[in-house]
Amino acid sequence: MATTGKQLFTTLEADGTLTVAIEEASFPDPTGNQVLVKMEAAPINPSDLAILTGAADMANASYSPGKFVATMPEPFNSGSKARHGVKLPAGNEGAGTVIAAGDNPMAQALVGQRVACVPGNAYSQYVLADAMMCLPLGDLSAEQGASAFVNPMTALGFVETAKREGASAILHTVGASNLGQMLLRICQEDGMALVNIVRKPEQAELLRGMGAQHVVDSSSAEFMKQLRAAIDETGAFLGFDPIGGGQMVDTCFKAMEQVAVGKMSEYSRYGSNQQKKMYIYGRLDLGPTILTPAYGFGWTLSGWLLTPFLQSAGMEVVLRMRQRVLAGLTTTFASSYKRKVTLDEMLTKDAVLDYRAMKTGEKYLVTPWG
Repeated sequence: MATTGKQLFTTLEADGTLTVAIEEASFPDPTGNQVLVKMEAAPINPSDLAILTGAADMANASYSPGKFVATMPEPFNSGSKARHGVKLPAGNEGAGTVIAAGDNPMAQALVGQRVACVPGNAYSQYVLADAMMCLPLGDLSAEQGASAFVNPMTALGFVETAKREGASAILHTVGASNLGQMLLRICQEDGMALVNIVRKPEQAELLRGMGAQHVVDSSSAEFMKQLRAAIDETGAFLGFDPIGGGQMVDTCFKAMEQVAVGKMSEYSRYGSNQQKKMYIYGRLDLGPTILTPAYGFGWTLSGWLLTPFLQSAGMEVVLRMRQRVLAGLTTTFASSYKRKVTLDEMLTKDAVLDYRAMKTGEKYLVTPWG
């Protein structure tokens, strides 16, 4: 017998009209390895905003109870042609209690347990999830477990990627973010050097208070000098950037090359042969990624996404990462929230404009039942 409950859906039409609304939805009984989870908490991550708001004009959107209608500008609307007219759920991750399961023993064993899960439609009162992708939380609350997947596994994935590529140091361009703080704690535990770029003096103080050794403030007049010094001291020629647009990646490549050239014993018109690599793992800035290659020819810019990484890492590595996250959910991988909102409240103008700004330390948590 199907279960009914509220769920968020987002639809983008060909004319650029974006509609996000809470609707009544039906959830079929779980089968096989599926579990039915009564959701209790789900975070709003930057990765969720791509489908919730994207580049839409939210300041001038039309807001009504449990719904908003906005306009998606060009070229972002045309770039999303594949989703035109398709009603999509949203919410990558969350936590709740398993209330039913398919006949698979692994699924049955989760009935009655609180779990973290990644259903892709977490902004909902109920979700169907794969038992293999559920993490039993034991005595932890739904709030503690709601962000147990995206940021923790991404931060761990950065360190695993660095180790796989033979790097002994990482550069991260948003060091004070929730993910950045997790990455700092992981690197401290693993003995991996980390260069943290921040945007404000208070963010630098926050990280230094956590024991960070290499913090560089991009608002400082001494930014490039300090960045070169940090790269020189750590050997951080591998970096991760969620900004995407603008010139931060270009700036990091330039600083890396300047450090590498400074270590050359002979001049080369081609620059250094030091391999430099930056991964873009988000689009906080939807503008173009600006590159002005003046950093030799030994540089690579690539994309990094969590799901492809996990697929390439293999089940043994993924299980090890998951167990580490579970063991550290209240310490290394702890998340904090500025505000809790219901499904309806998350679609009010004040809330949308606030969480869309993606300010450091101001994450929202959705509680589907109020």
